[in-house]
Amino acid sequence: MLILLPPSEGKTAPRRGKPLDLESLTAPELTPAREAVVDALGVLCRGDVATAAEVLEVGATQHDLVALNADLASAPTARADTVYSGVVYDALDAATLSPAARRRASTRLAVTSSVFGVVRPSDRIPAYRLSGGTTLPGLGPVAAHWRAHLDPAMTELLGGGLLVDLRSAAYAAFWRPSGDLAPKVATVRVLHEVDGVRKVVSHFNKATKGRITRALLEDGANPSTPARLAEALRDLGWLVEVGEPSAKGTQLDVVVEAL
Repeated sequence: MLILLPPSEGKTAPRRGKPLDLESLTAPELTPAREAVVDALGVLCRGDVATAAEVLEVGATQHDLVALNADLASAPTARADTVYSGVVYDALDAATLSPAARRRASTRLAVTSSVFGVVRPSDRIPAYRLSGGTTLPGLGPVAAHWRAHLDPAMTELLGGGLLVDLRSAAYAAFWRPSGDLAPKVATVRVLHEVDGVRKVVSHFNKATKGRITRALLEDGANPSTPARLAEALRDLGWLVEVGEPSAKGTQLDVVVEAL
């Protein structure tokens, strides 16, 4: 099983640590594609700050986020699961996982990254600011860049296991599993139900996905199909509804009433 998470916009910048070593990251065959993003981002952010802020969609009071990108190659790094923060990662709370769950996370968890394509929890990365929908001068749309490079690496990471796709739409555009993988793809949507009305609410969606990830890692469940994933989640206390299989996989709706 491979649980695929989105990154977080918010990140905790390491104060110290080894500089970035792209070849040490998961899927080193992506090194040239990663270098292209790091280089394009560096050129942008070492230039006019106002222009870079506009491209990166950061406010006038957030120019420090531009500075994060200026010299990524020499910036201090830390484990990806400590750099990524925000609602998903607060709920996952990787630092407090049991030893067994942390071992499972090292092989069952991956994060889509605008700069690095995909990383594992233990990969050492710097903090950066680059959203999935950004178009970088000299590179083009970040999502299109990764669509052109990620498939072999992601297919190898997945192997013959189940893909539990918890990515948001922006990051789902980086890599779409081929049709032959559809029976092994489960996409998870979180619906908040109030007085019989269901809707997607960002905070509930992100927090629940973090909790689902944590629970699966702690429990040790390793389902091989979307139907068995639904069973595992029900056993862990969630209300789960399973959609019809499609050419893109099977959608699981997790319905929550409160955090």
